[in-house]
Amino acid sequence: MRAEKRRQLERAGWAIGDAGDFLELSAEERRFVDVKLALADGLRRRRERLGLTQSAMADRLGSSQSRVAKMEAAHRSVSTDLLLKSLFRLGASPADVARLLTTKARTYAA
Repeated sequence: MRAEKRRQLERAGWAIGDAGDFLELSAEERRFVDVKLALADGLRRRRERLGLTQSAMADRLGSSQSRVAKMEAAHRSVSTDLLLKSLFRLGASPADVARLLTTKARTYAA
């Protein structure tokens, strides 16, 4: 957001922040969300690099296409454990996972 636009909104009484501010997340909770989003995005990018559809990936994982879609969306029902196991099953190394967690996070729009 441009600085001038931000100042205008704040003068009008608007609070500026992100989803973490709105949800009142602690620093630890914010880091956890960032990790989960990075793993989910890394899983989607790995699937795409392998040239797999969500259905084909589901077959490899012994799961369903809808579950893969939830995994890639970092749905609340998907554990970080499942994301990690899926990445490893698709050939990711621990170093690959570490790179996912150390790469600057992307900005997501709702």
